[in-house]
Amino acid sequence: MNPATQTPQQTGTMGLLSQLNRVVFRRATEDVLGMKMKQLIALEILARNEGCLQQDLGSTLMLDPNNCVLLLNELDERGYVERRRDPCDRRRHIVVITAAGAKALKKATAKLEELEGEVLANLDPAEREQLRDLLARAMEGQDPSVALLCG
Repeated sequence: MNPATQTPQQTGTMGLLSQLNRVVFRRATEDVLGMKMKQLIALEILARNEGCLQQDLGSTLMLDPNNCVLLLNELDERGYVERRRDPCDRRRHIVVITAAGAKALKKATAKLEELEGEVLANLDPAEREQLRDLLARAMEGQDPSVALLCG
């Protein structure tokens, strides 16, 4: 059978997750969210932590140091993050979300939740909650460096 004509049910769980991920990323544009999806994810990580080493943030986001700096420069230009020297090691930076960043994150998260409702429209609220719980449980056993956590 031609892979291009396979229905989603024939691709397996990981294939379905990948397809759903692509649907969301294609629809979660900067125009829709008010920021890029990678910016939203970075702000979400920072909002969950009182401070995150820049190097740890880059590792968590799976970005090389140069791309992490570019991302942080974008967020800094918008006033969403602040980089401070680590008092324990002046060569390192601690990144924190600002009040403006928290406000922008809240708005973007609300837009993403609307998009989630559209993408998962074929599931009732109980099924959506079950899906979220199952995915969260699957993430529990994963490497914390990919689970949106910082050092």
